[in-house]
Amino acid sequence: MRVKLLIVEDEDEMGRLLVRGLTAEGYEVERVANGIDGLISAAAVSYSAAIVDVMLPGMSGFEFCRHVRSQNAGLPILLLTARDAVDDRVKGLDAGADDYLTKPFAFAELTARIRALLRRETSGPPLSLSVGSLTIDSHNRRALVGTAALSLSPKEFDLLRLLASKTGAILTRTEILDEVWGRTEHIDANVVDQYVSYLRRKLDPLGSDVSIATRRGIGYGLEVV
Repeated sequence: MRVKLLIVEDEDEMGRLLVRGLTAEGYEVERVANGIDGLISAAAVSYSAAIVDVMLPGMSGFEFCRHVRSQNAGLPILLLTARDAVDDRVKGLDAGADDYLTKPFAFAELTARIRALLRRETSGPPLSLSVGSLTIDSHNRRALVGTAALSLSPKEFDLLRLLASKTGAILTRTEILDEVWGRTEHIDANVVDQYVSYLRRKLDPLGSDVSIATRRGIGYGLEVV
């Protein structure tokens, strides 16, 4: 069975190039021209990944990502944009995108990014994972402490899931950046410290028996206390 890709691109020439090139690569491709139609398609069809332009009519690619993630969908998303500002890349990743590619790009790089997304999806953590009172549901992208649901952003969820999948191990900031944020050359490693702080503030009030330990100069790990 061929891998299904969703293309959300309003520019006709770029859309046709993407559909033609990715079809030639052996993918089954559907293209829509705006974010609303993209959300409808993503809800109706099980796609392996979505390639989404940032500058869309009516709904930006950032908004598309946030809507998809708010539905607890684990659809891998690659954003395409003509804007190369670091703030835009960070905004896209924080909105829930898995990767970010700046136009113009080499088609070979696009296909390599798609293959990396698909590998990450099939080799990721187990769909359900329990550590102490913490339960991670990757299929629905939910995290519970006992019966209380944690309200997490996409990156907070990905970070907590990674730490839970490596309970007892200390992960370096570089390892965490590679796994959670993907490309790291434009991202300050201090973002890891910031997101660990966010998670601690959400875990502690619920009386969780898991905590995020700091190994100074090394990194972080999840442990049962």
